[in-house]
Amino acid sequence: MNIRIGHGYDVHRLQQDLKLVIGGIQIPHSKGCVAHSDGDVLIHAICDALLGAATLRDIGFHFPDTSNEFKGIDSKILLKRTYNLLKENGYSLVNLDSTICLQKPKIQDFIPEMIRTLAETIDVNENQISIKATTTEKLGFIGNEEGIAAHAVVLIQKI
Repeated sequence: MNIRIGHGYDVHRLQQDLKLVIGGIQIPHSKGCVAHSDGDVLIHAICDALLGAATLRDIGFHFPDTSNEFKGIDSKILLKRTYNLLKENGYSLVNLDSTICLQKPKIQDFIPEMIRTLAETIDVNENQISIKATTTEKLGFIGNEEGIAAHAVVLIQKI
């Protein structure tokens, strides 16, 4: 079996009065991500992990933040396009493991909906997707509520 591992990482600055989108859903909070797209750090990390595993460069190569085409775009569209690229190159997802790093808000209750949304977006089973969340114990830019980050690791296989 031809299997590959990919890792993705993304970070965004938080700012008052912007919407906070994580895992394809809007989370109620007073701050949101400053970004060219909707700023969904989890989906961006997943896209990079998928692209990296298939040696298809990175999210910035395929969806540059200098392009008006992607200004304010729903990151679920980027994820769907990324996964289609993966399939065109003969790969499918075995599993995804991810971690969202943020101090506030607490997002544990939103994780099941994120999993459903991501699974529907790329047409995989929910049991192929794991999402966890952690704080940084009030340390650094995440702990000071200045930003948010996400890590994603994927296992893909040749189909």
